[in-house]
Amino acid sequence: MEQETTKTAIMVKDLKKMYKLYNKPSDRFKEAFGLAKGRYKPHYALNGVSLEIFQGETVGIIGTNGSGKSTILKIITGVLSPTEGEVTVNGRISALLELGAGFNMEYNGIENVYLNGTMMGFSEKEIDEKLPEILKFADIGDYVYQPVKTYSSGMFVRLAFAVAINIEPEILIVDEALSVGDVFFQAKCYHKFEEFKQMGKTIVFVSHDLSSISKYCDRVYLLNQGNLLGEGSPKEMIDAFKRVLVGQYEIPEQKEEIVLPEDAVNPETLEYGTKQAEITEFYITDEKDIKTTAVIKGTSFSIHVKVHFNERIVAPIFAFSFKNIKGTEITGTNSMIEKAFLQPVEEGSIKEVVFTQNMSLQGGEYLLSLGVTGYVGSDFQVYHRLYDVLNVTVVSDKDTVGFYDMESVVEVREGTEKPRVVPYRQQA
Repeated sequence: MEQETTKTAIMVKDLKKMYKLYNKPSDRFKEAFGLAKGRYKPHYALNGVSLEIFQGETVGIIGTNGSGKSTILKIITGVLSPTEGEVTVNGRISALLELGAGFNMEYNGIENVYLNGTMMGFSEKEIDEKLPEILKFADIGDYVYQPVKTYSSGMFVRLAFAVAINIEPEILIVDEALSVGDVFFQAKCYHKFEEFKQMGKTIVFVSHDLSSISKYCDRVYLLNQGNLLGEGSPKEMIDAFKRVLVGQYEIPEQKEEIVLPEDAVNPETLEYGTKQAEITEFYITDEKDIKTTAVIKGTSFSIHVKVHFNERIVAPIFAFSFKNIKGTEITGTNSMIEKAFLQPVEEGSIKEVVFTQNMSLQGGEYLLSLGVTGYVGSDFQVYHRLYDVLNVTVVSDKDTVGFYDMESVVEVREGTEKPRVVPYRQQA
């Protein structure tokens, strides 16, 4: 008797996605109207990537920022078109890619359920039957009758995920969106993953939570700078990913020149201040002094800031802070709090400030803000501030509850039976 052949759910072959990076908007305009050619630098978000995902597998895709993870998922789901290569999908796909994708912000929750269901090819009667289960899973109460533009990001992802998993997909694709929900909802979603696996459905997801990748995935693909570095067991690829982060992974020889992606600097950074002192350079290094925007949880890292003084400042204060993607301020400090620098700086001077600390934040994406401030008498002065200037990824294989890890040491000892203490009120 012939052994049953495992069927392919997704086949990606020699996939390339190239973007044209122009030095200035006028170059784009001139090329669009045929007035000039070749005034761009090609950037390959994907550079000849091939992968095969079989039916019933749970497959993770990991890599640093700019590695092409989200791009490949968007091409698989049809949101983006490839520059070159082939994609074959066998089965109904349900995708949870970005908050807002597929939702009309003016519609309420119920209306968006029907909108998404219709887009997936379901009739109104079929959606009617699925609605109670969707609303039960989302568990956002009467907010389903409010416009989704009024939702918090947590409520939004609850509804979006509830829709995605209850339209009977054969292939479920999730791109980091679960990191927005609270820990209890995430547990609920991962339990659903287990149910899907038992039902023989295919799951593909991108996450910086390496513990989830390790726990739920059968196989993992590792991308870096648009190139496929490897494929294998979760442990093998997570170990390789950690070597990539510290610059110790040998990248296979490429057929053509790799165009490195732009760094993680926010092009819409909020910048203001008197510029009496000005931040001219900033970057992060890991514990091996390698520049990076991805830090492994539990390791040491440093924030480097170079400041040029255009005037004499009596007592400058250097500061940094981290926000999560919801905009909540998580942590930060400054040189005055740390009693690290309380001196005047002369005009024309350049100071290099280095903040070094352990990374205790949970795995995920964070935004770094930097500042140089001070006091003139009792008046507070902002010389230069850069809000949300850098996207920093924390890579973790152990996430606890909340914003940061208290690094608890757990002991379980043999106990002795003690008499139960009865509250005074009950004694009376």
